[in-house]
Amino acid sequence: MAPIVHAVGHLKILVSDPDAVIRDATEILGLHVTNRQEGQTWLSSNGRSAELVLLHAGENATHTIGLEALTVEAVRAAEARVAQLGCRIESSQPSLTCMAAGVTFTTPEGLRFEIHTPVKDTIYGRRQPSTGVGANRMDHINLITPDPAATRSQLEGIGGLMLSERLVDDSLSWMYGGNRQHHILGLVKGTVGLHHYSFEFLEFNQYLRLGDTLDRFGKQMLWGPGRHRPGDNTYAYYVEASGAMVECSGAMALVADDATFEPNVITNLQRPGNVRQMNVWGTPAPLEWRTHHFPFAAIG
Repeated sequence: MAPIVHAVGHLKILVSDPDAVIRDATEILGLHVTNRQEGQTWLSSNGRSAELVLLHAGENATHTIGLEALTVEAVRAAEARVAQLGCRIESSQPSLTCMAAGVTFTTPEGLRFEIHTPVKDTIYGRRQPSTGVGANRMDHINLITPDPAATRSQLEGIGGLMLSERLVDDSLSWMYGGNRQHHILGLVKGTVGLHHYSFEFLEFNQYLRLGDTLDRFGKQMLWGPGRHRPGDNTYAYYVEASGAMVECSGAMALVADDATFEPNVITNLQRPGNVRQMNVWGTPAPLEWRTHHFPFAAIG
């Protein structure tokens, strides 16, 4: 079926120290605050009203992964499929005032998603003054699920997402939507949570600025720069003040034709011989990256 989900829409996380997370987002990554109200702060890297939404709380945890559909009709079509895939609707209303429609649902594995119409966007207000590096857009999110096959089936059935690539043991897989970039979601096998969220860089020299900016704040890159073979994007990772991991990613390869595309299956899982399966340039992922876990808030 044609994909309902077009792209990543937004990410909501609970944060216990919003000022520290806002500082990292604005002064390192280069986002700007678009809306600050009682209990929450919206941030964006461009003219969109919200990409990263901080919910002020007593814990640090993932709250909702927002996935963007292009029309109200597409959102309602997704809503009609939620129960059929064994998931539960939490709300049929958009969670943010910058959306026309939305449906929030939870999965038996403990994940929460919202499929929503595009966030309000000012296309000529993309660039904001910032001392940060200046990311372009939120481009993908990697979640952690105890049952990747079940999560993949739910996302396929509800949102029409499609598999682009996977490890043969399903410990890591990637799914794409209507914008056809190699993946907008990555699925890591493990205790339910968030592995990382990613913002796109447009130029490689932004990694130089990122490294120096991180050093100024007493931080460092966790892994990178490098180039992933899955997706063909450049990357670097660091951990922000809430404990969530941020990827800065170059542009990905695109899936040109669904009719002829065959999802790649990576069969070589043995280290160190498989290092270039994940990084074309040959630097292996450190243990801290492979085991990183940012929890998902408990779902009642």
